[in-house]
Amino acid sequence: MVMCLCRLGKDMIEVDLKGPQGNAFFLLGYAQELGKQLGYSKLAIEGIISEMKLSDYDHLCTTFEKHFGDYVCLKS
Repeated sequence: MVMCLCRLGKDMIEVDLKGPQGNAFFLLGYAQELGKQLGYSKLAIEGIISEMKLSDYDHLCTTFEKHFGDYVCLKS
């Protein structure tokens, strides 16, 4: 399971992977919303979502952290 190497600052969001926000569908939707809020292009967001879906749940979480780890800490 992915563990956050938390750089948890006062403005960071923490997502508990063991809770309801930890399911794959929530994380995919959250990536979509964060991408929009951060000003990513539609094509960039689609690329991130596609990358997240390439493999299993661990890969999904790792990809999420790769792209949004400066803003969100995934806690397992």
